[in-house]
Amino acid sequence: MRKRFGSIAVVLLLLMYLVVGCTSNTASKGIYISIATGGTAGTYYPLGGALAKIFNDNIDGVNANVQSTGASVENVGLISKGEAEIAFIQNDITYYATTGTEAFEGKEKVTNLRGMAMIYPELVQIIATEESGIKTVEDLKGKKVAIGAPGSGVEANARQVLAVHGMTYDDLGKADYLSFNEAADQLKNKQIDAAFLTAGIPTSAVTEVGQTSKIVVVPIASDKISKLSEAYPFYTEVVIPADTYSGQSQDITTAAVMAMLVVSDKLEDDLVYNLTKEMFEKRQVIIDTHSRGNDLKLETALKGMPIELHPGAKRYYDEKGIK
Repeated sequence: MRKRFGSIAVVLLLLMYLVVGCTSNTASKGIYISIATGGTAGTYYPLGGALAKIFNDNIDGVNANVQSTGASVENVGLISKGEAEIAFIQNDITYYATTGTEAFEGKEKVTNLRGMAMIYPELVQIIATEESGIKTVEDLKGKKVAIGAPGSGVEANARQVLAVHGMTYDDLGKADYLSFNEAADQLKNKQIDAAFLTAGIPTSAVTEVGQTSKIVVVPIASDKISKLSEAYPFYTEVVIPADTYSGQSQDITTAAVMAMLVVSDKLEDDLVYNLTKEMFEKRQVIIDTHSRGNDLKLETALKGMPIELHPGAKRYYDEKGIK
């Protein structure tokens, strides 16, 4: 009888060991990371795929997947609700979310966003049809202009750019709240005179419009960009190089915000350290996936950072002497 109980006890102990061992093993290998990006035709999505590959191939226990989303504003919500661990967000949208301004005005400030890295500039592009006669921002007065979808980052950019030129939507002939694709289509069909678009260059939608219509890329003067930066620290001055688009024979000065990677403050420091480290050490994977990967550089990783860095990312930058 004693032998039987002794055998049963041994079996139970072995079962407990196996259960605990399996649970422990599952925990160590079950770090699921959802990367919130944008539409499948945009830039965020392929970059997110490259990140997922780097993380899955190089960090033990990480299972990363890419989530196609409505981009920046939606991604803020996904991180804040714990439905994504990493997200691509424009730095102006991140700023608004954490300060409770613009699209987030009247809402509770989002406090769980932490910075991981700045990636590439998203340029404020003002594209006009040649026949509209628009050559400057001031020429938009009295014209039909697409200003972005309601509550979008593009719409905020349009309003802020007009403001530093002493203008409001009332000065336009008509302010059309159109999405990215709608604006491109209406430019092609001559239903609008100009459109504000905020994206990396070359923007495929603009390139397509330029194939069927003569377009003008409208500059924003340096002194106006300085005023923008004083009011909104996330803006920087950039140049759209000559020949980026059909018929564009010279460099065009404009303002830009930055695409950035944001992580949840719930992620462990060591994990974010490793994610950041592998991202930079294996960045060739990102470059091979999309040309914007060339813009991901250690020396510019903190330029325009609008929020507190995640401690894990900060540790990596400190080791590399990046401030």
